[in-house]
Amino acid sequence: MTNTPLFRDSGNLDQDQFLTILTREEALERFEAALFPRAVASERIALSEAVGRALARDIVAPIDVPPFDRSNVDGFAVRSADVAAANEARPVRARLNDEVITCGTAPKKPVLSGTATSIATGGPLPRGADAVVMIEHTQPVGHSAIEIRRAASPGQFVSYAGSDIARGEGLLRAGTVIGSREIGMCAACGIAEISVARRPRVGVISTGDELVQPGSKLGPAEIYDSNGAIVTSAVNENGGEAIFFGAVADDEEELEAAMRGALQSCEMLILSGGTSKGAGDISHRIISRLGKPGIIAHGVALKPGKPLCLAVCDGKPIVILPGFPTSAMFTFHDMIVPVLRRMAGLPPRSDSKVIAKVPVRIASELGRTEFVMVSLVEGADGLIAYPSGKGSGAITSFAQADGFLRIDALADQMPAGAEAEVTLFTPHVRVPDLVIVGSHCTGLDLATAPLARSGFSVRAIAVGSLGGLAAAKRGECDLAPIHLFDPNTETYNTPFLGDGLELVPGWRRMQGIVFRKGDARFEGLNAEAAMRAALADSACIMVNRNQGAGTRILIDRLLGDARPDGYWNQPKSHNAVAAAIAQQRADWGVTIAPVARDAGLGFIPLAEEHYDFALVKARKTRPAVQAFLQGLASEETRAALEQAGFRKA
Repeated sequence: MTNTPLFRDSGNLDQDQFLTILTREEALERFEAALFPRAVASERIALSEAVGRALARDIVAPIDVPPFDRSNVDGFAVRSADVAAANEARPVRARLNDEVITCGTAPKKPVLSGTATSIATGGPLPRGADAVVMIEHTQPVGHSAIEIRRAASPGQFVSYAGSDIARGEGLLRAGTVIGSREIGMCAACGIAEISVARRPRVGVISTGDELVQPGSKLGPAEIYDSNGAIVTSAVNENGGEAIFFGAVADDEEELEAAMRGALQSCEMLILSGGTSKGAGDISHRIISRLGKPGIIAHGVALKPGKPLCLAVCDGKPIVILPGFPTSAMFTFHDMIVPVLRRMAGLPPRSDSKVIAKVPVRIASELGRTEFVMVSLVEGADGLIAYPSGKGSGAITSFAQADGFLRIDALADQMPAGAEAEVTLFTPHVRVPDLVIVGSHCTGLDLATAPLARSGFSVRAIAVGSLGGLAAAKRGECDLAPIHLFDPNTETYNTPFLGDGLELVPGWRRMQGIVFRKGDARFEGLNAEAAMRAALADSACIMVNRNQGAGTRILIDRLLGDARPDGYWNQPKSHNAVAAAIAQQRADWGVTIAPVARDAGLGFIPLAEEHYDFALVKARKTRPAVQAFLQGLASEETRAALEQAGFRKA
């Protein structure tokens, strides 16, 4: 850490480069330009060893989670229509089926009208049932019947197949830092090994005659080497694997040997001390002999941290930090951490508590302090905190949230528009660069993949076409994917746009009736004949979609006034529809062709719909939006969409 006031002739050393003080931005730009682009080395490791590592490749969910419709409570599986009028004064009596469904038990008997089946938390929903009544809201009547004292709505206390994770969904993006939440997501999908970025080995050397390692006795004019310990820990905190080579005296030959030895086994070298132009400062002279291009910047307009030296020798970064610990750490975190984390495949670092506006009312239970997990997006007037709404059993509610807000025990709600303090889960969370709110489609992962590879973070929140339009009109997203048909104009999407929105063509996807292959009621028929056959058979159960979904609008147009058995079974995704049919809890439904293909179901085309994007004009110039539009128009994205079963708009 020599910092002497003496100067001497440096022989063939070009002093001009050290007299040029660069701005922070110029120095960092030059440093990164000399290092990147470069491939991030990866390795495959066991899931149990992946905590703290950066994911090297995208992970796509191989299965639906949950893989079947399941109960969220202990109670009774029922048909919601049977108990729609039930209350304490007028309970509804139901005959008990003679089976008890527990976790790991496949249902054998259907729930017919007027009956109920005992079901435990996590048990698979039997055929015919579309809701669960909590045991607390029932009363036994002998051994073979119960009285139900509370009405049940369709889907009550039911987690639908794929409601947490849908098969084919982009589960985790490359660059994601793996923690216990991500481990849980992978484990829930049966993934045992993952590819992670290999930690770059970073050599750390302290320089200075005066340095003594902690634990030894100090002599006259000596100081303990704190920089070695600080830099080593900071490297490990930011994705590197630090290797400390000790402190080296201000001897040019000895220091050069130490630096060359470190570079042989490491991808990066960090020294502290020896960056000013005093008589004892020799590190920069050694760098000129270690490889090209050599010193990139020596002297940066930082306070503290002006003597910082940045170099690249034969592709390996070399950093000489200032000797004073405060200056060393300031420059390390400000200038070196971004490069180190990028080499380690990690996202940029950011940590804080933030104030955000809640866009929708969040109901809460009086008497209990509630912590609501939220995802942060950027609105027109600041941060917006979208509550995660997948339910208490969903792994992704915890894993995909940015943080949580608190609702006091004395409050029964957090009203829409309220401002709340959000506590972030980790210091590395950042607000996404691109926010997409609206209808979900498996093609979205393909369309946003180029952004992730370019360093942009993307958040997609599935709330249906109508919900997405509402969010876009409130300025809470950049794009709202929609597929809404207007019967008056016989066109898709454009009639639904309001002021401040413009349409971006997406892709075409075929919606159709899905069924189990070999079912004579559908096999070989066109859509009109298949619908007649389905509606004529009272034992033919359908599975619907949630209100607000574009597919639900299509289904209601298809059915007219008909309300066949299963109409009120309303899962929120295409994957859940396919799962209900494949697992024989329903016989037909409507979904998109790629999902039907992946599930191995029969498919009768209904209509090729337009899956487009409502773009918020005020956000059109944002870099991530422009990158999305460019990626959407690229041949690479178009080819990927067509291969997945979608057609160019």
